[in-house]
Amino acid sequence: MTPCTCLVVSPRVDDAVARAAGAALSRKPEFNCSQLCGDAVEGAVPDADVIVYCMGENQHCDALRQWTAESPHRAVLVIATAPDEAKIAACLDAGVSDFLVAPLNPEELVVRVKRAVGLERGSARTSASVAPLPHIDGLIGKTPAFTKQLARLLKMAICDAGVLITGETGTGKEVFAQAIHYQSARASRPWVAVNCAAIPVELMESELFGHARGAYTNAHAARPGLVCEAEGGTLFLDEIDCISYGAQAKLLRFLEEKEFRRIGSNVVHHADVRIIAASNENLETLVLKGAFRQDLYFRLNVLPLTLPPLRERLDDIPDLALHFVMRFARQFGRRIEGLTPMALRRLHGHAWPGNVRELAHTIERAVLMCEGRVLGVEDFDLGASDVVADNSFRAAKSRVVDEFERSYIERLLAAHDGNVTHAAQAAKKNRRAFFELIRKHQITAERFRSRP
Repeated sequence: MTPCTCLVVSPRVDDAVARAAGAALSRKPEFNCSQLCGDAVEGAVPDADVIVYCMGENQHCDALRQWTAESPHRAVLVIATAPDEAKIAACLDAGVSDFLVAPLNPEELVVRVKRAVGLERGSARTSASVAPLPHIDGLIGKTPAFTKQLARLLKMAICDAGVLITGETGTGKEVFAQAIHYQSARASRPWVAVNCAAIPVELMESELFGHARGAYTNAHAARPGLVCEAEGGTLFLDEIDCISYGAQAKLLRFLEEKEFRRIGSNVVHHADVRIIAASNENLETLVLKGAFRQDLYFRLNVLPLTLPPLRERLDDIPDLALHFVMRFARQFGRRIEGLTPMALRRLHGHAWPGNVRELAHTIERAVLMCEGRVLGVEDFDLGASDVVADNSFRAAKSRVVDEFERSYIERLLAAHDGNVTHAAQAAKKNRRAFFELIRKHQITAERFRSRP
């Protein structure tokens, strides 16, 4: 087989990361590896099957965009030192195949490069080969706050780096994590999910990495652990903030070295597993309090994804509600066809502290209890505070105007990349008046801005 041509690129002449990357790839017969460093990088058009770009703290993504545009099928991997969210987003937008964070693990780099060029467990996926999002069950929504995260999801799926999903409870973190797995090159390999909060602290290390027979009392048989079960696939760690400090240290070592030891054993095991973590807590705050390791947080937070609460995407409630009605009607064999307008209005007026999960449970309960073919207001028990008490013309008009204003402002902000001045000009409104509307509806302009 003809070796795959691989080029390690670095704008810095004396780059230890680039040297390590070149050495790791040169040792493999599958690659014919060379290096391009220093001033020669500027304006260069590399002729290689795969490019490994070692990006420094102050370097930009212009070259990446050029390389991916000229050859969409060429694999481009980025190794970054201390990247921030903006730099990561810019790399993904530039169309890179994968993203790694220094310090570099040479063996992990080799596996990532092989996967990117189709030499490891089947062909690598590109944005053109990803299945359409509507086929992913549960990812329902059209509002800008939601669709922006969907777009990031597809880019993250193409990469093989770790993902940290944050958001309030019930926003769909596991659904997004599962979608990333099944849209990735690991889709044919295991998907293993665990809720860290449901595992006793003293058993977490054993659950993750396994134990040898006789490692402790009642360990009558050896256990492989969840990392081993997920070999080649994805391990989803929900409520990652609940794991003990000791287990955090062992997880960090695994993320850095891709190796681990089972409790009671001196044998070192290796595993090729992608970690996706999730939390409804602010991990940065926990780091400041000393309750979560900073180095582990940086390792988990390579590709961050923040899911909006349901109150920020109220216009998605009709589609979500109908989706859940159809799902539970099929599941329970009920002949229910939809919801009345008043029922939808009741759902729209609820605060939804439990977000999409609460909406799903509410619809499930209504489907089970409904005696007709359509869900009505009487089928929902959401508390007296959610009942629309004022049905006058003035109140109804006010609600419609509020809904129009919010939707109109969000569409303008999305169209103008979150720029309030440009959005106000398009609306032919004074900037101050337009900003007052934004504040009235508690809209955050920043979430409509694409990353540089």
